[in-house]
Amino acid sequence: MRSIWKGAISFGLVTIPVKLYSATEQKDVSFHQVHRADGGRIRYKRVCTQDGEEVPYADIAKGYELASGEMVVLTDEDFEDLPLSTSRRIDVLQFTPAEQIDPIYFAKSYYLEPDAQGAKPYVLLRNALESSGQVAVVKVALRQRESLATLRVRDGVFVLETMLWPDEIRTPDFAFLEEDIEVRAQELKMAESLITTMESDFDPAEYHDTYREALQQVIEAKVAGKEVIPAREEEEAGPAVDLMAALRASVEAAKRERGGGEPARPKKAAGKPAKDAKESKDSKESKESKDEEKAAPKRKTRKSA
Repeated sequence: MRSIWKGAISFGLVTIPVKLYSATEQKDVSFHQVHRADGGRIRYKRVCTQDGEEVPYADIAKGYELASGEMVVLTDEDFEDLPLSTSRRIDVLQFTPAEQIDPIYFAKSYYLEPDAQGAKPYVLLRNALESSGQVAVVKVALRQRESLATLRVRDGVFVLETMLWPDEIRTPDFAFLEEDIEVRAQELKMAESLITTMESDFDPAEYHDTYREALQQVIEAKVAGKEVIPAREEEEAGPAVDLMAALRASVEAAKRERGGGEPARPKKAAGKPAKDAKESKDSKESKESKDEEKAAPKRKTRKSA
């Protein structure tokens, strides 16, 4: 890995010199835009809309368009004069429980490696933070943009996770939040049962990018001159007509998938034929369902404040 930034963690009067590395990478199949007829690469030119001339990269500046349509041109010197106190520092602002920070705020993750002279204070802060069970809320400037971020420990290394500012989080304003939607107690119980049935420890190694793998196979087949066989598309299920029946079927399918085998069948009632026993059981379930519906309060979705 190659470091993309050098600075220091500022923790009270303690300074810890560090290097910053991207912690993640996108595993994607990259393409070029090409001419369909001969595969030639498509090139783009930077052309000025005012004079129609091609502009060298060195002559390109950043422009901010006003509501009137006028353009304010900013140069590199303008950005250099901005007061970014955290341009080379990661300022620790406070420590807080990790569960208090909504994951929607997180933007990108980075690893922090200490310089040789910063190894001891780095390990000291790492161990103290890890034992506290909290994360550090910090402020840092990367690529001329100041961000809030958190510092946490993963595999013995500090992970810096940049965050969005509160005004960058959109408010979900959907019509259904204002509607009175009734949820039956029986349906809720069955949905909770489905969640319990599908509950498992998360192991990311169990999942893989099937689309990328299929795309790679298509490319390899074309290179080898073989016929590309399209994957069979699965039929998309429409909205459930009978929600209770769909939930029950989902629970049974989840049990079978988890290795539970066929669901246990109800025992026949003593002294009665199988059909009568089934009718008796259905009648009892119907009565219990009605009793629960009468006793259960209506649940409404509420718009969050």
